[in-house]
Amino acid sequence: MPARSWLPIPRTSHFSLANIPFGIITTASSPYPRPAIAIGEHALDLAVFSSNNGFSELSSVRDHLSVFSQPTLNAFAALGRPIHREVRRYLQSILAEDTPHPQILKDHQGLRRQSLFPLKDVETHLPLKIGDYTDFYAGRNHAYNVGVLFRGPNNALQPNYTHLPVGYHGRASSVVVSGTPIRRPWGQILENPASDSNNPTFTPCRRLDIELELGAFVCRSNKMGEPIPIAHAEESIFGVVLLNDWSARDIQAWEYVPLGPFNAKNFGTTISAWVVLADALEPFMGKGLKNETEPQAYLREKRAENVYNINLEVHLTTKSGTSTIITRTNAQNLLFSFPQMLAHHSITGCPMQVGDLLGSGTISGTEAGTQGSMLEQCANGQSTLKLNGGEERKFLEDEDVVTITGWAGDSEGGLVGFGECSGRIEAAIDM
Repeated sequence: MPARSWLPIPRTSHFSLANIPFGIITTASSPYPRPAIAIGEHALDLAVFSSNNGFSELSSVRDHLSVFSQPTLNAFAALGRPIHREVRRYLQSILAEDTPHPQILKDHQGLRRQSLFPLKDVETHLPLKIGDYTDFYAGRNHAYNVGVLFRGPNNALQPNYTHLPVGYHGRASSVVVSGTPIRRPWGQILENPASDSNNPTFTPCRRLDIELELGAFVCRSNKMGEPIPIAHAEESIFGVVLLNDWSARDIQAWEYVPLGPFNAKNFGTTISAWVVLADALEPFMGKGLKNETEPQAYLREKRAENVYNINLEVHLTTKSGTSTIITRTNAQNLLFSFPQMLAHHSITGCPMQVGDLLGSGTISGTEAGTQGSMLEQCANGQSTLKLNGGEERKFLEDEDVVTITGWAGDSEGGLVGFGECSGRIEAAIDM
C-alpha cells in the first residue's frame, strides 16, 4: 500500500506524497519569495516551517537552515543529492498519516495555519536563478521529422546526430515561469522561401510554434578545464521541470545559417514552477530510443534505463475558451539522457554552475498526435490541425494558450507530476 497523508490529497493530484516538488512562492501575507513544497492542493512554506523548528528532527540540515529563507532554490540545490534525498524523505515522514513526529506539524495547529497555503492562493516564481541555459536536440523523432520536411528522408539527420547530444546555447534571461505571457516577436522573414528572392520582410512572426521539452537543473559545479565524468553526471542533476521552448519558425528559417537559431528562440522559454527532484523520478526510469551508434566512452552510462517514463500532454486553448489536447507522448522518446548531455557539455572543460538549465530538445513520437511541435503536426503549414469547436490552426494565433502537463506513475501509487507549464500569446508590439 502506498503511504497516505494526514493532509487530504486528491487521487488525481500531481503532488502526491510520493512527489514533494520544490518551488518558490509569495503570498498575500508575505511578498518575499521563499522556498516551498507542493503537497496535494497546498504549498508548505519552508521558511515558516524551518523557523518554527520544523526540521528539528533532521540533524543533517541543522547547519543549513538558511537555505529555506533564500529567494531561490540555488542554495538548497548546492547542498547536493544526498541532502535533497534526506530532506524529501523527512518531509514525507512529517506529512505521512502515521508520522513519527506528529508534534511538528500534524498536531501543531498554529504552525499548520502559518505554513500551509492553498495552491490557488500562492504566486509561484522561477525556482532557481538561471546562470546559463543550453537547449539540446535529443528528440530523434522530432529531428527526423523536421529534417524530412526541409531536406528529405535521405538527409533528414546530420551525420553527427547519433554520435553526440547536439545542442546550442540559449538565452537564460528570457526563461520565465508558467503563467507568464509570451509576446509575439518581430523579425526578418522570407515571404516565399522557395523563390529566388533573398530580400527579407520585417514583420511580426507568422509561424509561432511550441516545443515540448523537459528541463533539468544542475546542482553541482565543476572547475573550468575539468569535465564532469559520466559516472558522476547523474549526481549533478537537481531535478526536472516541464519546458516549452517557444519558436518563431519563419524567423529561424532565414537566420539560422550558418550559426543556428538566434532571435527565433531568444524571446521566451517557459518552465513549470515546481522542480520534481531527481530522486522522486528514480522509480520511473526507462529506456530511451535505441541508438544504433555506439557512443564514445565519455558518454557511456552503466544502466540502460537512463531516461524518464513521463506521460506528456499539450493542450491548446483558443480565444473562444475551447481547449483541445493536440499532443500525447512520452519522455522516453529521447536518444540521449540528461547525464549524457551534461557529460558532453562539460567534456571541453566548460564550467557548469548550480542553477544552469538543460533543455532536452523537442519530444515527439512517431505517430500522428504524438509530435511535440505544430511544425511537425501541420507539415510546416501544409496541413491544418483540427481543434474542438471547429477551429483550425497551422501555427499559434494571438491569445492562444498552450499548457503542457506531465506526470509519472498512477493514482494508486500516487502521481509524480509537474503541474502546468503554460503561456498565453500576446500580440506583437506596435512598431
